[in-house]
Amino acid sequence: MTSKLDGKVAIVTGAGRGLGRAMAQALCEAGAAVTVASRTSADLDEFVAAQKDSGRSALACATDVTDEQAVESLIASTVERFGRLDILVNNSGIVATRPLLDQEPDEWDRVLATNLRGTYLTTRAAGRHLVAQRSGKVINIASNFAFQGVANHAAYSSSKAAVVGFTRSMAIEWARYGVQVNAIAPGYFATSLNAELRGDADAVHKVTRAIPARRFGEPTELAPWLLLLAGPESDFMTGEVIVIDGGQTVR
Repeated sequence: MTSKLDGKVAIVTGAGRGLGRAMAQALCEAGAAVTVASRTSADLDEFVAAQKDSGRSALACATDVTDEQAVESLIASTVERFGRLDILVNNSGIVATRPLLDQEPDEWDRVLATNLRGTYLTTRAAGRHLVAQRSGKVINIASNFAFQGVANHAAYSSSKAAVVGFTRSMAIEWARYGVQVNAIAPGYFATSLNAELRGDADAVHKVTRAIPARRFGEPTELAPWLLLLAGPESDFMTGEVIVIDGGQTVR
């Protein structure tokens, strides 16, 4: 599959660290030119420099996905630099861990704005190009929290459940134009974002005892599914959600 994305152009939001960065790396290694986006530019610039050293094409765009004009600029800059757009990975997201009775409306709104409004804005802006060329892939990053009740995560779980509904609706709207819209719902993966948690043996035990596989996933285990949804093998697959969580939501 690694040669199937040659000549394709992708955008990955939330690509500064964690799974976003790992997904951007996988797309680059598969031959795509990739624009990486996040709120801050330092990690993005480092990523672009590393790709250049490896002979790959990448562009960094500091972007707040809740800002309509910033999102429009992200899409325009990508098309201007690479001449087209084929793949959008909506990965930007934030978590607020708090009991609902203690959660202020501003915090609730921030989570929904990043996780849901951001997905809407980037999909709409990218979709104008994908629909016009009658081909393209939108891959939304949901969460296994969309499918289970999780205490102290009402805002996050709600936002990710909404992303699943958004994915299915857009899949129906755009199928006739040759644009596939699917989602990946990860569980716990070992990334820099949860390094502190993974350094606490008691916390690791608490998390992994709820996962039948009894471990965190590795980012390399997500990459093949991302490449499947980004490539031609999934041209007849749309509106689907792939859950990758070691069996946590099977219970």
